Amino acid sequence: MSSSLRIARRYVIYGRVQGVGFRYFTQNRAIACGVKGWVKNQHDGTVLVHAEGREIDLQQFETYLRMGPPGARVDQINTSQVQPQYKSSFEILS
Repeated sequence: MSSSLRIARRYVIYGRVQGVGFRYFTQNRAIACGVKGWVKNQHDGTVLVHAEGREIDLQQFETYLRMGPPGARVDQINTSQVQPQYKSSFEILS
């Protein structure tokens, strides 16, 4: 796989990830990693992330997701490969 090929992953993040700035942290880390996509809170208390970019950038981004911001506790992340939506930015969805 080429290192410049755009791939996409969906992350479902479990733990104390709402009410701790997780979406803003995710957006900031995505921008720093060159990742496009979106993040949103789910009604079940999880955070859902759609991220796309180069494999190396997604690996770095996932490392940040596993840490989370101060005050968060990431218990588990379910990851799946999805089709790219060819987003041009990284958004926080409500």
